[in-house]
Amino acid sequence: MSRPPFPPFTLETARQKVQAAEDGWNTRDPERVAQAYTEDTVWRNRDQFIRGRDEVVAFLTRKWEREFDYALRKELWAFTEDRIAVRFQYEWHDAEGRTWRSYGNENWEFAADGRMRRREASINDVPIALEERWILGPREDGDTTPLPLR
Repeated sequence: MSRPPFPPFTLETARQKVQAAEDGWNTRDPERVAQAYTEDTVWRNRDQFIRGRDEVVAFLTRKWEREFDYALRKELWAFTEDRIAVRFQYEWHDAEGRTWRSYGNENWEFAADGRMRRREASINDVPIALEERWILGPREDGDTTPLPLR
């Protein structure tokens, strides 16, 4: 199965790919999200190195078992024919009730079928007060609000 849009990317198709990734991750469904990656995908996520779709599912399962009410926003930063760079923010709370905003950048590389074969993510977590949360769920249809610097 392929995952349009396909490389080479244009500004429009790169934006579509970023929105599709945001929408997918906001489902918090590891099996569904993993389908966007090649079977042999390679990730660096913070200090973890992940290889293959099965490890992606295991990683995402652990992630969303500890990051409650996870809600994400992604924004296109740059793109080339088969690569996309994004910046993102997501918010969540832990089992102790502490609220967090996680900031990061990702570099993506795609296979010809539109699946991501490489993902490198750098992420920082910042504690916030519950009333500082602004990402409370998936975007409304048509919302293209850029990420604020907070």
